[in-house]
Amino acid sequence: MYHKRIIDRYLAEWAAKDEHKPVLLRGARQVGKSTAVRHLGEQFENYVEVNFEKQAEYKALFQENLDVTRIIPQMAAMCGRPILPGKTLLFLDEVQACPNAIMALRFFKEDMPQLHVVAAGSLLEFALEELPTFGVGRIHSMFMYPMTFDEFLEANGEHLLIEARNLSTTDKPMATPLHNKLVELMRTYMLVGGMPEVVAKWVTTHDYLQCQEVQDDIVVSYEDDFPKYRKRVDPILLRLTMRSAAVQATQKFVFTQVGGGYKTNDIKKAVEMLILAGILIPVTHTDANGLPLGSEADASYRKLLLLDTGLMLRLLNMNMGNITAITTHILTANAADLVNKGPIAELIAGLELLRYQSPNLRHDLFYWLRQAKNSVAEIDYVISHAQQVLPIEVKAGTQGGMKSLWMFMREKKLRQAVRCSLENFGAFDYADNEAEGVIRHVCICPLYAISRMQELL
Repeated sequence: MYHKRIIDRYLAEWAAKDEHKPVLLRGARQVGKSTAVRHLGEQFENYVEVNFEKQAEYKALFQENLDVTRIIPQMAAMCGRPILPGKTLLFLDEVQACPNAIMALRFFKEDMPQLHVVAAGSLLEFALEELPTFGVGRIHSMFMYPMTFDEFLEANGEHLLIEARNLSTTDKPMATPLHNKLVELMRTYMLVGGMPEVVAKWVTTHDYLQCQEVQDDIVVSYEDDFPKYRKRVDPILLRLTMRSAAVQATQKFVFTQVGGGYKTNDIKKAVEMLILAGILIPVTHTDANGLPLGSEADASYRKLLLLDTGLMLRLLNMNMGNITAITTHILTANAADLVNKGPIAELIAGLELLRYQSPNLRHDLFYWLRQAKNSVAEIDYVISHAQQVLPIEVKAGTQGGMKSLWMFMREKKLRQAVRCSLENFGAFDYADNEAEGVIRHVCICPLYAISRMQELL
């Protein structure tokens, strides 16, 4: 059974155009790229899929030259199915195994603009780095991630609950029973995560242990990929770095904590490789004095998020042994403790902020940190909204427990902020007596409603 994804709409809009660039679908292994393309293929009269790892004989078509008007008729003859502009969706899967096919993508826009072509692959970013060019301006990239909480709710048949949530506002919070149900579903999402195969297993079994078996298989498949890039980084170092990132999640990443006696420069290379692979997502410090946030970013202060909470918990289990206490905490802690203790809530907030943005661009995450003598202030995430800097605190605390937020807003002369928590929808104003009584407005956005944050503001 296919579970709806956010990217479906963007792929459908692309398919509806008469002339279009070929799409390069980018993202980590097993986030659902191939499944989404096959679902799109159901809208076409013909669907042709070529997997360059399983069907290596197709590579020969791209050896002589990159003339797509020659390649496509030959490909149709080999697969025994018509490949017709306007009627066929051609899917080139595991395209990293045939670099010449990546190079050929740019010629579809010029020579066969009405043919719908999508290419995807695992560890595609590594292949792209090694190519002299792959058609900038003539290929359209889309970026895909694991399933969001909204997609998780859809997969579990909670359409009416989503509708009820979407009708709620800061002035009209959710009814308590519905709010409590969403909090419980968020607990489940923290453990299951958003990898499509794991979500499908949860939908059919509601068994955490069976989900963990699938998560373990995914982690092993990631680690099995590492030897493919032995020329760049030691596979053992990649494994150590990935597991250290799970332990250090939502903290400033400290290279010396990776262990194994590796040099800092080698660990930095490993981090960059894992970011390229989509397994780690950087959150970079910015001074946040204005937009764009990246103009004042400092990559030497960086937090690293694992791409999925479920996989992070499995990595912690491999790294630290039995993590029953963490699992028990997620399932039983009250909502405030669930947000304030441990990195899971902050991790989910960052991933959700990233995943609800347009897949047509690569997006970055930022945070703010000030380390003064006897005083450390940090804002979990900083984004742009309505041409302004918007601070986001992941906290289920009280106004008095948000000193970093007040300090940041006062210093940057901001009047609006967001508190992400497992509280119900709400808002409050704070009269800042240290700034001549300036009123600062804080919107309370539940973790289960990050997809609606822009509307709430």
